[in-house]
Amino acid sequence: MKKKILFLAFRTKAALADTHGEGFVDTAIKILIAVVIGALVLGGLYALFGSTVLPTLTQRIRDMFNFNG
Repeated sequence: MKKKILFLAFRTKAALADTHGEGFVDTAIKILIAVVIGALVLGGLYALFGSTVLPTLTQRIRDMFNFNG
C-alpha cells in the first residue's frame, strides 16, 4: 500500500511539473489576434470598396454601355 501511495505521489508530482501543454494558450491567443486583425482589415477594405471604388466602377460601366459613338 505504501508503495502505491509513493508511486501515486511521484506520478502527481511529475504531472504537475510537466510543461508540455503550456503552448496551447499561446497558440490560442495568436489565433485570436490573427482573427481580430483579419476582421479589421476586411472591414476596412469593405468600407473602401463600398464608398470609393464601387460607385466609380458602376459609373464607368454605365458610361461604357451608354456610348453613342
